Amino acid sequence: MMEVAGPWMEVFERKEKSGGAEALLGSSARTASPPPADSPSIRRSQPILITSHRAKGLESFSSFPSIPNPFPELCSPSKSPVLVGSLPPQSSDKHLIKVYGEDSHSRSVWVSPGATAREVCHLLVQTAHCSDHENWALLELHPTLGLERCLEDHEVVLEVRGTWSLKGDTRLVFCKNYAKYEFFRKPMLFFPESMISDSADVSRGMTSSELIQNLLRSGTCPEIQGFLHVKEPGRKAWKKVYFFLRRSGLYCSTKGCSKEPRHLQYVADLDDLNVYAVVNGRKLYGAPAEFSFCIKPSRKPVRSQDLKILCAENEQTRTCWTSAFRLFKHGKQLQCNYQLSKSAPRSPEGSRLADGKSKSEASLVAMDFSGKAGGRVIQNPTEAQSAEREEGQAWRRREALRCSLPNLNSAARPSSIHKSQPWFHGGVSRKEAQRLIEKQGLVDGMFLIRESQQHAQCFVLSLCFKLKTKHYLVIPCEEGGRKYFTMDDGLTLFIDLLQLVEFHQINKGILPVCLKHPCVCVAL
Repeated sequence: MMEVAGPWMEVFERKEKSGGAEALLGSSARTASPPPADSPSIRRSQPILITSHRAKGLESFSSFPSIPNPFPELCSPSKSPVLVGSLPPQSSDKHLIKVYGEDSHSRSVWVSPGATAREVCHLLVQTAHCSDHENWALLELHPTLGLERCLEDHEVVLEVRGTWSLKGDTRLVFCKNYAKYEFFRKPMLFFPESMISDSADVSRGMTSSELIQNLLRSGTCPEIQGFLHVKEPGRKAWKKVYFFLRRSGLYCSTKGCSKEPRHLQYVADLDDLNVYAVVNGRKLYGAPAEFSFCIKPSRKPVRSQDLKILCAENEQTRTCWTSAFRLFKHGKQLQCNYQLSKSAPRSPEGSRLADGKSKSEASLVAMDFSGKAGGRVIQNPTEAQSAEREEGQAWRRREALRCSLPNLNSAARPSSIHKSQPWFHGGVSRKEAQRLIEKQGLVDGMFLIRESQQHAQCFVLSLCFKLKTKHYLVIPCEEGGRKYFTMDDGLTLFIDLLQLVEFHQINKGILPVCLKHPCVCVAL
């Protein structure tokens, strides 16, 4: 009898007989019966449970290099054996944003939903090992439309990105900006009397300067008026219109310079607007001058049909209008941002003070060692500044004498040392130099040096003064068989451009202001 495993057992019985065909072939009878209750011989295949302990077998392959995970979002960080460094941090509310440097390279950072532009700048300063916290800014750049604006320190970055078009090329650029709050320091330069509205309150006998300073301290600014060129919608033509900027909004006059209510036309509400500088407005929009700016709704994606493009006569006029837009819109918040920028440390280590000097420099005092009784502390600030200038000039003379010695190794200070300096920008054009300085802030003392495109072997010092960029030709000359550089027809000689810059950082010379802020290219 033979048993076959299955849902039923088939029992075969064989009967053998002593002879005949039946003895050779046999005969069988087949009956079906249910399986017994307890049959230990019945075995069925079962699935094998693979426990988590089998993952320990991967330890034997620890000598092989780890392979980065190309799809980190498809696996669990806690269970996956592959590298998960590209996954977001533990807190799930973080968002990944990409910020570009001025060299077109980018850096991705994780920020919280409520992160402000000021906080993102501080994060980038730390990760990129930059110095000087408060002169950095995030620039909202629209390359196709030629628009850019500096985000205010209190603006939430993710809310700003939420207004961008998904198909656009808008980006955030991490850059220097020394002029964010310059109108608080030099208000009369940014708000000239000719642009202040006649309706401003001067009944108390205050001067224009006192009036502007009081308004700025209170978080507002005087009403602004003046002619602007405006691009007519749907046309290439420009029209000259008289505008008024007030706390209640932007108005234009339909009859010359008339301020009568029946002649004023409401243009826009300031609370719902952002103001942008227009780059290359002549080429993109046919603007009559290069000093264009535009206003657009802040809660809508940037579209060309929503832009109100305006053009001023000069840079001071444009800066006045854009600064007034910011002050009227943000009010007291800009004053708070300015106070925070003054109270915050100037570098990640806190080693710089509000005036740009280090703590070690602030702890020094001016001394006079000319007397016989030993040194004395110079208390008079004017006398201290004079002593500083004299010491700087004496150091320059000693340096020039040392470098003019015949046994000096020329390789110790090569004539091309300027190429490694951050203020040297090679062969950029005059227009691009002005653009770089404007981008990092039209503050007095912003400068760069570039190669002259019109004069061979000459250089040009581009310097910002009173919201204008001035250019000074640096000419090479020879004296005593040695090459020098000069900007005043040989009256003052410098052995190289580095010495020229260092000298004018202490002495104005023929310049209207000392060199203060080098215009640098920010790289992430």
